[in-house]
Amino acid sequence: MKVAAIPGDGIGREVTPPALAVARAAVAATGAVLEVQEFPWSCAHYRRTGRMVDPDALDRLAAFDAIYLGAVGDPGVPDHVSLWELILPIRQRFDQYVNLRPMALLPGVPTPLAGRGPKDIDWLCIRENSEGEYSGAGGRIHVGTPHEVAEETAIFTRHGIERVVRYAFEQAARRPRKLLASATKSNALRHSMVLWDEVVEAVARDYPQVTVRKYHVDALAARMVTHPDSLDVIVGSNLFGDILTDLGAAICGSLGVAPGANINPERRHPSMFEPIHGTAPDIAGKGIANPVGAIWAGAMMLEHLGAREAHDLVLGAIRQVLAQGKVKTPDLGGRATTAEMAEAITAALPTTQGARR
Repeated sequence: MKVAAIPGDGIGREVTPPALAVARAAVAATGAVLEVQEFPWSCAHYRRTGRMVDPDALDRLAAFDAIYLGAVGDPGVPDHVSLWELILPIRQRFDQYVNLRPMALLPGVPTPLAGRGPKDIDWLCIRENSEGEYSGAGGRIHVGTPHEVAEETAIFTRHGIERVVRYAFEQAARRPRKLLASATKSNALRHSMVLWDEVVEAVARDYPQVTVRKYHVDALAARMVTHPDSLDVIVGSNLFGDILTDLGAAICGSLGVAPGANINPERRHPSMFEPIHGTAPDIAGKGIANPVGAIWAGAMMLEHLGAREAHDLVLGAIRQVLAQGKVKTPDLGGRATTAEMAEAITAALPTTQGARR
């Protein structure tokens, strides 16, 4: 298994090494090997060279089985530069049209929702990842004048909607509850979201075993807070999925525990795995960032690469450490460092092939 690692900026550089170390340890426990090559592409690279990545970056990444990303962004570099010159080109070039984000309240992690526990909050969001509101279509004219105009055009295609919706139905069909929530706003967005609703309705006919419910995205956000146990799998557009999963991560205790995957389901190109948090400049360099989301993203990468046993070992170790409650980073109400949390998770892994605890 050959992985390209892009630690990036801020806490991305702090959580990536331990996340990959945990992944290597889990793979080694199953008798396999994980090879990692690191690339320096980041905002620091941008300052040095005027580019977020090298000109041949995408061609070089294409040779790997997967890509692992820490986080990119820096207060001194506009966010649209880091996003549009690194993350989105990777997602679009490699047709990573599924953004897969599990949101689960893990044992031992407090939620801001009173009276709720792990059995109430176990969601999976499938976010359309290649078009929609992040298509990049639009522009600005009369820049710097009182008559300046900016246009951002959301592009929705039947093909793009159908393939991500079908993926979501497949995921819902595999889960015990067989329940899918579709995030829409077709009362106001009478073209794009009406098409979205029509495609969801058409695809639903192929999955009679799945119960699908349509929610306006604002009502769905409220339902995540008031009735979290009524939801299971969620499918949404690029923007809606992005916002809902940040809310979901907060409900699950912290952005620091939330993983994400940018998937090319057909496996014609490498997929990319990352924690969903940003670079967190306010705590960068302090060594206190929570590495759980990064470690979990690494586990998702292992599962995608066919190392399901290693994935299960990592998830089991995460659950064990968090349930014990002895090691907590500041975002979870404790004082542990990034290194201490990663060391605890590593220690919870078996050390030999076939070992179990």
